[in-house]
This record gives sequence, C-alpha cells and structure tokens, in this order.
Amino acid sequence: MEYMTALALARSWRPKTFSQLVGQDHVVKALTHALDQGRLHHAWLFTGTRGVGKTTIARIMAKALNCTGEDGQGRMTSEPCGKCPACLEIDAGRFVDYIEMDAASNRGVDDIAALLEKAAYAPSNARYKVYMIDEVHMLTNHAFNAMLKTLEEPPEHVKFILATTDPQKIPVTILSRCLQFNLKQMPVPLIVEHLEKVLAAEKVECETNALRVLAKAAQGSMRDALSLTDQAIAYAAGKVSEEAVRGMLGTLDDAYLIKILDALIAKDGATLLAISNEMGERSMSFSLALADLSSFIQKIAAAQIVPESVLEDWPEAAEIRRLASALTKEEAQLFYQISITSRPDLSLAPDEQTGFAMTLLRMLAFRPGNETPGRAVGTSSNSAPPVASAPRPSAPANQTAAPVRSAAPAPAPVAKPAVSAPTASSADRPDWHTLVRQLPVKGLVQQLAFQTELQDWEDSPAGVRATVVTPMPQLASEASVGRLADALTAHFGKPVKVVIEKGEVEGKTVAKVDAQIHQEKRQNAEQMIAQDPFIQQLEKEFGAKVVGGSVKPI
Repeated sequence: MEYMTALALARSWRPKTFSQLVGQDHVVKALTHALDQGRLHHAWLFTGTRGVGKTTIARIMAKALNCTGEDGQGRMTSEPCGKCPACLEIDAGRFVDYIEMDAASNRGVDDIAALLEKAAYAPSNARYKVYMIDEVHMLTNHAFNAMLKTLEEPPEHVKFILATTDPQKIPVTILSRCLQFNLKQMPVPLIVEHLEKVLAAEKVECETNALRVLAKAAQGSMRDALSLTDQAIAYAAGKVSEEAVRGMLGTLDDAYLIKILDALIAKDGATLLAISNEMGERSMSFSLALADLSSFIQKIAAAQIVPESVLEDWPEAAEIRRLASALTKEEAQLFYQISITSRPDLSLAPDEQTGFAMTLLRMLAFRPGNETPGRAVGTSSNSAPPVASAPRPSAPANQTAAPVRSAAPAPAPVAKPAVSAPTASSADRPDWHTLVRQLPVKGLVQQLAFQTELQDWEDSPAGVRATVVTPMPQLASEASVGRLADALTAHFGKPVKVVIEKGEVEGKTVAKVDAQIHQEKRQNAEQMIAQDPFIQQLEKEFGAKVVGGSVKPI
C-alpha cells in the first residue's frame, strides 16, 4: 500500500515571484525598480524576524538575475518566468551557481575562505553566481574580517545576499558595504487574508475567528502561521474551527476574558479563583492567557479614549464597549500594567496556575479606590456604625478621640476649627474634619477630602447629599469625587452623593489645619534650637549660623 506525503503548506505556498510575496511591498518596490533599470548593487542585507521572507526573497532575486525566459533568450528581469532551466533548478534547490550557506553551522574563517576562493571562478551556466549567507550575524570576527575586501569589491559575476534576524551583531564595516532592507512583521489582518486564500485553494473549511487566533499565535511570522495552520488541519480533522484551534494552542476564548473582567468589576475573588482552577483543569497555557488578557484590556483602554477604534466586524465589539463603560480609565490602565508585568513572574511562582491566580488577585487588591480588605471587615462588624454615628449625639467626645487616632502631639489646633457648637443644632450633620480623617482614602482622593469644607448635609431615607466647597476644583475629577462618595457610602452604610462647589472656605480645611500645626511645630523647633546653649556657644566661638528653613520638627 502506497502513502503520499503531503508537502507542508509553508513549502508548497512559498512565493516564487515578487508578485506573490505578501507584506513586503517596500522591499519588492526597491528591488523590482533596480532590476528593471539595471542598477544592481553587489550585496544586499535582509533583516527581520523569522518567517517574514528573507530566504524567499533571496531565491526570487537569484531567479531574477539568471532568468533566460522560456525561449532561452530572455534578459535579467523583475518577473522571472519560472519555466526556464535556471528558474526551475533554483526552485528545486539544485542550481549550481546559487549557493545557500548557513552561517550558524559554517561560521569559521576557514569556511568563509573556502567560499571566497570559489567565488573567484566564473559561473558554470548562469549570468551571476549568487551567494546567500543566512544568519550572517553568527560568523566570527575573523570570518567577517576575511570577507570584507571581497564583499566591497567582488568579481563582476558574483552577488552576495546576506540575511539575519539580529543585525545589531553585524559589524558596521559589513553593514556599510551592503544595501540594507528591513522586512516587516506580518500584521494579523494580512495573515488572516492570506490563510483564507490558502485554505480556500486547499478546499479546507475554516472559521475566520480561528484564523485570527492562528495569526496572533504566529507573532508576525507567515511561515509560523502556515505551520500552525497545518497543525490545526490535522488537529481538527475537518473544519478548522475556533474551538479546535484554541484547544490545540491552549489559549483562552473571549468568554473567559469577559468572565475575568466581570469578576474584577464585581470584586468577586471566589469567581476569579474558580476561573483559574477551570483553566488548570483544561490544561490551558497561563502565559498565553495573560497575553490574551492584556491584549483584550488594551482594546478596552483604546475604546475608552478612542471609541471609533472598536471595529464593527469584531465579534467581541459589544462586550468591549460594555466593559469600557464599566471600568474607569485608571482601572483599565492598572489591569493592563499588572497583566504584562506578571508574565515573567509565572516562572518564579510555585506553578503557573498559582502565578496566574495571584495576578488576578493582585488586580483585585490594587484596584483604584479599592481599600476593601480593611474597610469590608469594619463595615460588616458593628465597629463602623458607631464611628460614623459618634459625632451625632456628642461631638466633643469624638473630638477627643481624634488625637488618639492620629499620633500628632498637638490635637488642640485640630479641635478648635471644628468646634461642634454651630453644628450641634443639626444632629445629622457630621464633624467633617474628623470624618475625612477616618475615611480609608489615599492619594488624590485624600487630597480632595482634605481641601474641602462641608457646606450642607441633606440626610433622607433614600440617602445623603453632601455639598462641600473647595478652593482647589482641579482636584475634583469625576473619578476622585466618585471614590470619595464610595468611601462615604461604605462608612455610613447608605448612599452618599457628593456635590463639589468651587469657592473659598469660611473656616479651615483639614489641609490648612495640618499646615498650621506643622508651621507651629517648625517655629517651636527653631526657637528651641536658637535657645540651646550648645548652639549659642558654637555661634559665639566659631561664627556658626543655623541655616534658615533647615530645622525640621521630629
């Protein structure tokens, strides 16, 4: 029984002419113009990642230089016929005057010397003898030095084509002797379009989303994309579906990503751990999962800033728009940063699943304005309501408690501006100074709270409307006001709406009180230093002086 061996897609669909080449128009344009005008350099250097067409272009160039046409009378052309002996033999890999050398395994000076020695001889049956040196950056310094002179002034019948994935390792003396072309990575839409043509020609059914997953996994390499497609055809044993491709690659589908983000929005740590466990049971790649998650979050962040960036043909377009409105811009940026910085940490974790679960919990723990661990415990117990209600029946009692909480040694100035006598007539009106000091807020939200003074407090069964005045409205961003309202809501156990008004405060804000306390402490410290006998002795005997503003209270 005979079996036929199918040629891999990456080989059977290797471009044989410049017109078939995909994604490298800038290189094709330059080379075709040079061939058509007969203005040929003696050495070309092609750089780029794997699978973008470096070797393919070298073979097309060799055919273009040596094509004789179907009648055997043709000249050098940018459109090789593909039927003359030179074209057919180069495609078959047996053309005597086209030599491909792998510098990774032939990197020594002796190998280069042998190559250059043969270059002196005229081609046996071609216009040009073409040498293609792949991964040229692997050559030793001695080998590079040996080829310098020949590369600069080779015999008229010799052309050099160099290819590398790492041009930074090539000496400048070599670079200056070549025309350099940087080949681009293949964008996902271009790979998808090419795969659709290939599978249509191969009569293999496929789903567009499956090809998108393969294109993303190829990371810019068309050869990798074709190889993965080969694998997907074998894995699916029929139609190349998204489910089959994700199962083969171990990647997440969008449903998992949406569930993760919904759990983060809901602050549901149990669901996050359940998702991580389910992924572990399905043997998914957690590294790829973080890559997919960061890519998805990037789309959300882009939708928040540039709504038109969400394309209608995306299957996940509706979910991206929904999550973009459910998350704040700060949350989207933070989640993205954590997802990309946590990928290297997976190798340090006890196992990848643990590292992935900790990444999700880190997103939850560091969510902006989410001081939930301490606050949730205080709210669920009976300790939080008395703190909020203490100022109502007895403001002085609360004022004496405040200095104990803050370790400031001068509580009296804090209590004076917040004299509760004017507010005692309203039992529902809290001591704003004491209240904002107790709120578990930080950063800009804390600065906003400290730069405000309570103007009105309307308490009703439906909730509270707190009107505050601030001389610094630039702090009152929508996000900061929202987090301040969230903190007050959690503190009082009912909805609190914060209304910000611009204006000068009549009394003193917490920030002004703190500044006054610090100023008094600094003045007291300077006075103590000035009265210190030892300092006075230094000033008298050595002419020493205390630098103004250098004294800081402890």
